[in-house]
Amino acid sequence: MSKILLSTLNAKYIHLNLAIRILYDLNKDREGLSWHEFTIKSPVEEIVDHCAGFDVICFSCYIWNITPTLKAAEAIKAKHPHIKILLGGPEVSYEWEQVIAHPWIDYIIVGEGEIPFTEFVQNYPLINNVPNLIYKTYENGNTDGHIHYNKQDVGFDVKEFENRNPYQYDDPTTLAHKVSYIETSRGCPYKCSFCLASLDNKVRYLPMQTIKDNLLYLMQHGRVIKFLDRTFNIKKDFTLELFQFILDHHRPGNVFQFEITADIVHPDIIAFINEKVPTGLFRFEIGIQTVNQQSNLEVSRKQNFEKTSKVIKALDDRIEMHLDLIVGLPLEYWNDLKFSFESVFKLFPPELQLGFLKFLKGTPVREKYEQYGYVFDPMPPYQIIKSNFLSEEELHAVTLLEHALEVYWNKKRACHTLRYITGNYSIFDFLLGLGKLFAQKHSLHRYNINDVYAVLKTFIDENHSDDPVVSSMLALDYYTYFTVKPKDIGLVIWDKKTTSQFTINNNLNHHKNRYVVIPVAFQPSVYFSQNLVTPAEDIMVIEYNNREKGTCLFSLTTKAHTII
Repeated sequence: MSKILLSTLNAKYIHLNLAIRILYDLNKDREGLSWHEFTIKSPVEEIVDHCAGFDVICFSCYIWNITPTLKAAEAIKAKHPHIKILLGGPEVSYEWEQVIAHPWIDYIIVGEGEIPFTEFVQNYPLINNVPNLIYKTYENGNTDGHIHYNKQDVGFDVKEFENRNPYQYDDPTTLAHKVSYIETSRGCPYKCSFCLASLDNKVRYLPMQTIKDNLLYLMQHGRVIKFLDRTFNIKKDFTLELFQFILDHHRPGNVFQFEITADIVHPDIIAFINEKVPTGLFRFEIGIQTVNQQSNLEVSRKQNFEKTSKVIKALDDRIEMHLDLIVGLPLEYWNDLKFSFESVFKLFPPELQLGFLKFLKGTPVREKYEQYGYVFDPMPPYQIIKSNFLSEEELHAVTLLEHALEVYWNKKRACHTLRYITGNYSIFDFLLGLGKLFAQKHSLHRYNINDVYAVLKTFIDENHSDDPVVSSMLALDYYTYFTVKPKDIGLVIWDKKTTSQFTINNNLNHHKNRYVVIPVAFQPSVYFSQNLVTPAEDIMVIEYNNREKGTCLFSLTTKAHTII
């Protein structure tokens, strides 16, 4: 009996691959079938050694792992020529000709893998009739092989997942340290031309009881659970039923992430969340992509940004939001991009991802790229280089803005500063200039936390010296980021002697904690209580207890102090 290994290279150690677990569960009774995961950083030698005892290695392929997967396959074949290599997954289901041309690739399964893979393992090595299998035959000494594609219209009935748990083969104690993935449906009702999900518009739901059983298992043993559904909230009753199930059974530490379409969220769902869902339990990923309606229509996408904004604002006290924008969509020029970015940033999501258009194999936007003058990297992840709408120089500038966004906003290092800038200046221009300065002073991949704040201070000194509130907000961000008093980066603070006398006069616990007193150009009490910036000469007192990040205790407007 041939020994077959199901495998993949995950992006990170904490990730789990649902596909190979499903395929293993469906075929676990087949003698000689095993599964094992690696990461894209696993040494090739480690992968080759693990695969040595098998006859067929089956890799699940995605945009993030196809390059190291092909390298691993080549290395396996070089050391063990008898081993056959089978690839499957979205990255090899389209434009597969170049992939199968590699001499170290023997088979490719195209499309949904459940039926073809089952046929493959049940009949191997007699694979000629396996549906949607691409394979090679060799005749008359031909070393290149003749390529066959057994194309068939087969569809897997997701009801076959009833009473199946693909995670039952994991050591349950390991799930708490990983991100677990669950699907409740397949397909997407939308036709966004940059997304592979647009190719399957028939939404098929798994059996509800099986969904609940598997979800309960992951809640009991795991921690972070991400739903793979492209639009989780299509059906109101379905959404509410699973939300209630989670509320009834979740454990401390559980976090649930959903991809939703915000402008179709039913009012009943909003009311349910605000009435029942604890803060921090749910995370919503919302793909806004652009607020430019011409661009939306050009990629067959519908979105009402006004409704989207209202839903986000209605839920932002309860739900941690992750918003996405895409740079490079058709008909979106520089000023359109700036407008989209600033409109979305004003929602102040905890995380805003500025992604770049990628030309995924099989997507309509890739097929008609020449229509818009697109040039994109031929290697994964197939990212845009230039177009009729954005030049290469403009796109490079946006990468620097994106870096500044990640460093200062998404990592929560300058949120007060950036909120103030958004209300008084152009946040797009600010982050763009900040990103350019950062790139001039440091490598984008090698810097420390002091570099982060030193660059921000330099940029503010050079561009906003006439507005002292900006520097005050920087001081608030800097001195509340650390758990211990940080080093001096040139911000104005009271000297040690004056600060010491101040803490004594105001009965602060100066024996146990440390303090920084900062002159500022706004009233902190009004800012923290009413979210308003009121210009005035004032002070902030920051306390460090060595356990939590620095805390702003009070200012002159909240309590009478003896100023020395």
